[in-house]
Amino acid sequence: MPNSCSARGGWPPARKAARATLPASPPPRAPAALRNCDCWIPALSLVAEAEGGDIIGHELSSWGRIGPVRVPNLSLLGVHPGHRRRGVGSALVHASLAAADALEAPMVVVLGDPDYYGRFGFRRSTDFGVVGQELAWEHMFRIRTLAAYDPVVQGEFIHPDPFDHV
Repeated sequence: MPNSCSARGGWPPARKAARATLPASPPPRAPAALRNCDCWIPALSLVAEAEGGDIIGHELSSWGRIGPVRVPNLSLLGVHPGHRRRGVGSALVHASLAAADALEAPMVVVLGDPDYYGRFGFRRSTDFGVVGQELAWEHMFRIRTLAAYDPVVQGEFIHPDPFDHV
């Protein structure tokens, strides 16, 4: 379990953790591309710290949209290999969802493992009338509704521009 999850330090301290946790796909340039666009959400991009302040995990969120409605996308989640299976990723997801709720976002979307994200209440996007840009990934495109959820928000989720290059 991490000592804390926070937006402290922003991107520079998380860079080392990102390099250690990201697989070959997405390419290592993806976090920087997301962080450098106006779609990056600093308040929803968190780092997990161990005792002593070492960064052991990170979560980066970006704005996408469904029609005119901006919706947070949990874009990247990673935990340093030496700290996996200890609740670090779960703490980051829970903290990010709470922060998105505080921002009055209607929902959070993620493209990821249905079993893993299902533990946090993410369900198939089609349950809410939302589709992703890639039909082949539809089974992994998930949504977690928040307090400001409005069922009128339906349609195609458009990822931020940097995803066009991943």
